[in-house]
Amino acid sequence: MNPNDDPHGNLNLAVIGNCTVNALIDTRARIVWSCMPRFDSDPIFNALLTGKQSGVEDATGMFDVCVDGLRRTEQHYMENTAVVVTRLEDEHGQILEVVDFAPRFNRFGRRFRPMALVRYLKPIKGTPRIRLRIRPTFDYGAQPASITRGANHVRYVGPDHTVRLTTNAPVTYVLGEDWFHLERPLSFFLGPDESLTIPVEDTTGEFLDLTVSYWREWVRTLAVPLEWQEAVIRAAITLKLCWFEETGAIVAAMTTSIPEASGTERTWDYRYCWLRDAYYVVRALNRLGAVDIMESYLNYLRNLPGVANGNALQPVYGIGLEGRLTERFAPALAGYRGQGPVRIGNQAHEHRQHDVYGQVVLSSAQAFFDRRLLRPMNEHDFVQLEKVGKNAIALHNQPDAGLWELRSKSRIHTYSSAMCWAACERLAKIADHLGLSERTAFWRDHADTIRQTIETNAWNAEENTFAGSFGGREIDASLLQLGDIGLIAPEDPRFIGTVRAVEKHLLRNGHVFRYAEADDFGVPRTAFNVCTFWLIDALSRIGERDKAREIFATMLAARNHVGLLSEDTDPATGEMWGNFPQT
Repeated sequence: MNPNDDPHGNLNLAVIGNCTVNALIDTRARIVWSCMPRFDSDPIFNALLTGKQSGVEDATGMFDVCVDGLRRTEQHYMENTAVVVTRLEDEHGQILEVVDFAPRFNRFGRRFRPMALVRYLKPIKGTPRIRLRIRPTFDYGAQPASITRGANHVRYVGPDHTVRLTTNAPVTYVLGEDWFHLERPLSFFLGPDESLTIPVEDTTGEFLDLTVSYWREWVRTLAVPLEWQEAVIRAAITLKLCWFEETGAIVAAMTTSIPEASGTERTWDYRYCWLRDAYYVVRALNRLGAVDIMESYLNYLRNLPGVANGNALQPVYGIGLEGRLTERFAPALAGYRGQGPVRIGNQAHEHRQHDVYGQVVLSSAQAFFDRRLLRPMNEHDFVQLEKVGKNAIALHNQPDAGLWELRSKSRIHTYSSAMCWAACERLAKIADHLGLSERTAFWRDHADTIRQTIETNAWNAEENTFAGSFGGREIDASLLQLGDIGLIAPEDPRFIGTVRAVEKHLLRNGHVFRYAEADDFGVPRTAFNVCTFWLIDALSRIGERDKAREIFATMLAARNHVGLLSEDTDPATGEMWGNFPQT
């Protein structure tokens, strides 16, 4: 990869993390995004959103490893891990290797996942001339760090917290950003303001070995298909990195405010737990046999009724169960490629999105049947889950903002109603499993009523398709989920007609749009990647596997150089847009 290919920044980024913190690293080994002390905190590295990701002298918010006369870069993951290796080659053929990871392994009978990033620099060929630019900021880029130094560490002090860099590199060179020849390996441990108990080079080596072993052992537990193993394993690891293990929350993405398309104000903060997105993550990982994340997420869900305090569930909460996610701007950050605004918080916490009741029940249902779990669901949990179902009954035919979170339009969305049906249908199955015949009948009756309501009000006979809303005519990619959740059989002509309508109106160059009508910010210009995967699934269900595989190949080709996807893809150029990586 040519180092001059990305003068304005792009999403050719690799991800590291340990389910406490994470970071994004570009192809030149620059850490351009990392929030501390947790996923939704102030980003100490924020060059991704400064409009100056290209390495200009006054760029801030990054941890940069500069190579004099940089000619070529390569980047990859160590196989079956979340450890990133970047090789930087200068014009004389000298090579530097940068290894990046966040420590994660078992120690003293518990999971060790500190708020820490580790970098290891090693000369592979020759003695490349390098300099380090370590420029964290605070308050979303508004405040540079105050700096104090020790013999082998630098403290970067902010208004609310301090991070400490411990290193065996010359601290004078680090602070002076001086050029020097890399003649021996150097280690950097960036984390809490605490002293290491053993030398940093020994810590780095030990933590790297243990972290590599942890990820490879975890991957060995996955039930992966024979085809596409590399892609599936990378996706599974990346989904796990979006899990905040301390509380069980799963974030929609690691970033905020990467636009859905160039020249728009479609910039949102996705560093929170959407009940909808989390459901899809849990389901995907369950299919691979990774039930540990589901158990943790269910602990998060069990705390939500107390947060809601009898009120309707919000579609999104903070990773610490925060209910108020007031949306505001970060004026010190220009935005991705200078395209703001950069937002903190998300107005969606104020929305009513009735599909969430189905997603809560769907996320929980397996725990009533799966005997592998340490804490299976029981009758007490069922009683609590019935409260969620009663909201689904009451709201299945009421207007809401829908899963696409329209800010100025309210409709009775077919997807929302279908998810309310799914809540009742799954509760009936759970009640039957628990031997509660009266409750089984109750929930089956309501599921049947909601199904009939949907079939009566959302079916558009003239177009031979379900519509995106009751009485509407719009085509919405979420209709593809009607077959997935079991509301309608895949062989039903009405479902096949709906798949055809989505292909006709929303499929472009192998990529699927959410919808094609104007919303609060105009007509969407990029395809929504999850919708493309929904179409792949739907085509497979109706027996068109060759077409499904063809589109799946298109999506594999749309991934970046290390196999990751963002929220959106431009179907004309193939360029990635939207928050990254998108669960």
